Amino acid sequence: MNATCKDFVHFIIQEAPKHNKTRVEDAVSYKYNLIKDRKVYHNQYFAVRFSYSKSSSDSFSNTVLSLSALEKYDKIPFFVVLVRQSADNLIMLANTTFLKKISHSSQELSMTNIKGSFNGSDIMRDYDGRSNTASNFDYLFAIHQGLEWEDNLMRLVDATSNITPTSQKFVPSQLEKNNIFESVERAENFIQSEYYHVLNDDLNERCNKCRNEILIASHIENTNIRGRLIESLITSDDKEREMIIKNLQNMESALPSYDTKNGLGDYHVEYENADTYTDIKTKVIYLNSNPKAYNVDKFLKQMADSRSVFMFFFIGVDTNDIFSTLLCSVYHDKLISNTILQFHWAGRSSRGVAQFNGSAIDEMLKKEHFHNNIINTQAIKFLENLLNR
Repeated sequence: MNATCKDFVHFIIQEAPKHNKTRVEDAVSYKYNLIKDRKVYHNQYFAVRFSYSKSSSDSFSNTVLSLSALEKYDKIPFFVVLVRQSADNLIMLANTTFLKKISHSSQELSMTNIKGSFNGSDIMRDYDGRSNTASNFDYLFAIHQGLEWEDNLMRLVDATSNITPTSQKFVPSQLEKNNIFESVERAENFIQSEYYHVLNDDLNERCNKCRNEILIASHIENTNIRGRLIESLITSDDKEREMIIKNLQNMESALPSYDTKNGLGDYHVEYENADTYTDIKTKVIYLNSNPKAYNVDKFLKQMADSRSVFMFFFIGVDTNDIFSTLLCSVYHDKLISNTILQFHWAGRSSRGVAQFNGSAIDEMLKKEHFHNNIINTQAIKFLENLLNR
């Protein structure tokens, strides 16, 4: 999280008024120049909803906010501050990643119909072994940034009472299972072939065509917009790229309109020995983030095709330049060792999503010599773990 968010958290815990909700709202609003939108106070860095309780307990059942309202702020830290009559202020992150379910008026909730509200009791107090408290906010929000609204919406739809899941886990046939396990050997064969170098050169050439624009985009704080824009710059043809660059130079507000393909990977190329799916990930070296890797069911379904190979093209950006690029197999031993599997909230209809430990990608990008190291037994065990979920 940025310095403004950290200062806000410190202020709430150490300096803000206590016990009186109105006084807390006024003090915070004045200090951070917040705009009030119904029940939410916000600026460009964070949003906050204040609640009040006469109890000194950490638990409260007040209705906090509608899910549709939360969607507007879900790309920045969304805090809930509980002002307690006889205890200190309590602050929690309440972005969609940290909601257990939707409680109120949610019976019509679906992936295409955002309905219902969440209560204080629906906010997770613990996420993957980390308490939802100030000392863990950096770690927790880095995880949230690596997930997408649709990932969390699918989970919430699934978790909410009396809602029929909108999707089902991919259940492969025996032939498809064999293809999934054979995808490790396919990956090894591809990276040893001439086509790996063809794909690598193609992506680097595309990257170089918009090098300056990638650097400009890397300073966009919204990780979703930043990632989608850079992916579009690289995967577009020359005419589309020129249009994106023109809009980038003239109108940053137009950036959210650039979207990438809805599937596994951003760049699909068929070669003689494989059908490649490459996901483009920009890693800004000075920012803490755990980027989303893939939806596990989508990944397994694609690997069940007998020609599929899945790669990542990492672009390393520092304050001045693109300092490194890597075309890396999904089965690279360091990637597998640093894959964070978000299974615990996935629900009965999904295997969840995978994220990468951002610091591991930083280390890979900084290496002088890169080698696609695949350990067959490690990769097979990893796939078995995914399939057994």
